[in-house]
Amino acid sequence: MNPTPSHAEREQRFRAVYDATYLDLLRFLRRRVDAADADDLVADVMLVAWRRLDDVPVDISGARAWLFGVARHTLLNSRRRDDRRDAVAVRLAEVERSAPDGADAHDLVAHRLDLAAAWPRLGAAHQEAIALAVLDGLSAPEAAAVLGIAPTAFRLRLSRARRALRRLVAETDLPDDTAGDRAPGRLADPRSTR
Repeated sequence: MNPTPSHAEREQRFRAVYDATYLDLLRFLRRRVDAADADDLVADVMLVAWRRLDDVPVDISGARAWLFGVARHTLLNSRRRDDRRDAVAVRLAEVERSAPDGADAHDLVAHRLDLAAAWPRLGAAHQEAIALAVLDGLSAPEAAAVLGIAPTAFRLRLSRARRALRRLVAETDLPDDTAGDRAPGRLADPRSTR
């Protein structure tokens, strides 16, 4: 039976693994994503290594391979998260099926691009409120139950979220001169106020 290592022993082992693998992991991830994202992903990998230090192989070669596996899974999870975020922005842009009054197809496409660009800049609470109402089609009482708040509080949150999104869409700069000519589209969904 192995005695449980002390905190100092665990820390020393982690430092040895960190020192032996950090630069290799960073290079591995930088070949796949930009430098800032690679730094964040390596930090996530090292957090997993610290939390699961007992699962990390003792020999450095085995530890290196194990951590590359964790890095790969961390990268895939990050890409899935980004893909979901982008998909939500696209789905949100598709909610409005027809062009606003007086708008042509070019204006509609530009508006959808503005909406997709504004979505990631919207706060998480606002994204959640809009997604529950518009994308998931939940009524105010249903969405309120999901969030654990009163329906009136959800309606207020949704109203603020829509206002914030409209403001971000209006602030979106386009390279052409048509940005000022387009009115922000409606985000209203009749199901959200049931």
